[in-house]
Amino acid sequence: MTQNAKAGEFSLTPQELSQFHKNGFFGPFKVYEIEEMRKIWRTERLALMDRSNAIYQEEAAQSGNTNISNYDRHLDNDFLADHVCNPRITEKVAGVLGPDVLCWRTEFFPKYPGDEGTDWHQADTFANASGTPQIVWAGDELVHFGGTLTVWTAFTEANEDTGCLQFIPGSHQKMMYDETKKMHYDPDRINAEVKGGVPRGFFGYDYRELQIDKDFVPDESKAVSMVMRPGEAIMFWSTLMHASLPHNGRTDEMRLGFANRYVPTSVRVYPDSDEVIEYGGRVSLERFGSVLVSGTNEYDHNVIATRTTTGHPFTTR
Repeated sequence: MTQNAKAGEFSLTPQELSQFHKNGFFGPFKVYEIEEMRKIWRTERLALMDRSNAIYQEEAAQSGNTNISNYDRHLDNDFLADHVCNPRITEKVAGVLGPDVLCWRTEFFPKYPGDEGTDWHQADTFANASGTPQIVWAGDELVHFGGTLTVWTAFTEANEDTGCLQFIPGSHQKMMYDETKKMHYDPDRINAEVKGGVPRGFFGYDYRELQIDKDFVPDESKAVSMVMRPGEAIMFWSTLMHASLPHNGRTDEMRLGFANRYVPTSVRVYPDSDEVIEYGGRVSLERFGSVLVSGTNEYDHNVIATRTTTGHPFTTR
């Protein structure tokens, strides 16, 4: 679909870029046709059951009730490898971050019938679970508070019944949370709490533990729901206040989002770290590498995964 695309064809217009800087998000925009996405996912959901080349295979199996097993499957799955490099996405990302861009993480976000919504939150260094920064911007290139540019693609219907994303426009300008405080994991919290009359949690954590002002309550009157069809995506700063609604069970279909996370090549990824500790588990970064999706990399502080033609899409060896 994008093989014959001209360079810059999918870039943000000056007006779109201005709106992005104002609101902290852009979209939804189309990456795949609806039926195309449905067909892809019918095939890929089966392919992803094969974890023989997943870089966190052994650790994920030992981590118990953890979301880490959903991380970085673009490093072993061909479709996801192509997806993180899709120019319909990367040209928009480069318009914000500059020409030289890394994809440093991907995550699946499933929501099944009856699942709670996700707490309102912001992320800057992604130290919120372990207390250790996972990304660090160069001091002279800090944009807002740092953070990452996330592109969240709907692989299935994402609406107010299935648990779509919600944003508070403009809230990326000020961090309301201190990620150095560190949250405390308790799997018994999952699907067990109601906040503001809405079932909401954070994968076994309580994000309110990080609040700078203990009395802070997000102004949900300003929230907008991001209703998305399969194949649509939305781009937003991780420092934007965002959440999701619960899946109310009125349909049997799972809501599935897939998040690509991007930073400039100058950003340090997992600095001084050899493992990720989250959600009650831990995984080794021995086989991890960031993927250069745009421009060139003139730095040597990050491990870079390169495309291969054998075994799995990317390798760091």
